Amino acid sequence: MARAAIAEARAALSGDETNLHKASIRSPIDGVVLTRKVEPGQTVAAMLQAPVLFVLAEDLASMELRVDVDEADVGRVRAGQRATFSVDAYPRRTFEARIVRVGLGSQVKEGVVSYPTVLAVRNDDLALRPGMTVTCEIVTARRDGALLLPNAALRFSPAAATQRRRRRRGLVSDLLPRPPHVALKKPTAQKTQVGGSARVWVLRAGELASLQITVGESDGRETEVLGGALRDGDRVVVGGSAGGS
Repeated sequence: MARAAIAEARAALSGDETNLHKASIRSPIDGVVLTRKVEPGQTVAAMLQAPVLFVLAEDLASMELRVDVDEADVGRVRAGQRATFSVDAYPRRTFEARIVRVGLGSQVKEGVVSYPTVLAVRNDDLALRPGMTVTCEIVTARRDGALLLPNAALRFSPAAATQRRRRRRGLVSDLLPRPPHVALKKPTAQKTQVGGSARVWVLRAGELASLQITVGESDGRETEVLGGALRDGDRVVVGGSAGGS
């Protein structure tokens, strides 16, 4: 009987030691606790899925930036490209990043199709924190010393025929309301691709002159000029007066 009691006690002790060992929670990595989802004394039960106790960050000096790239721009974005971004916490500071992965699967939010893209960021001074909202610009192309042209110049076209009709109508006709179906169309930019041709207008000796150019990259505001007769310092026409003069 005594030996049986001793064996039973040893088994109970072994079970208690095992349970005590399980009561100690150790992090699988060395890092920083970002979020604690349980409180001391709270009962934690592992059911079909292990509960989340803490959210950990292994190294805040090396972080990931996740951005959504619009489907219209994803064709020009690839791994290895550089990017800059800013956060509201430091409005006068610019941070650098590098693209490490462009997602193949799309996602749709409020009818907008985008592709999740991951960038690597160095955070040596620990200024950045997880969850911050950023405004990011990805550098898809870089040109040093390029001749730039305002995109408004690609939209301009002299409406000589319209000006002649206005002069024939006279002042009274110009003051009368015009029906919607004869309203002038808003000028649109010429559809050009990198290496394509476009026409711009410059002032030469007080007269309009048409020049054919070869266009390069564009940032949406200005377009690179790769070739043609346009020279640095030329007076490029970007619009006309409302009166047609």
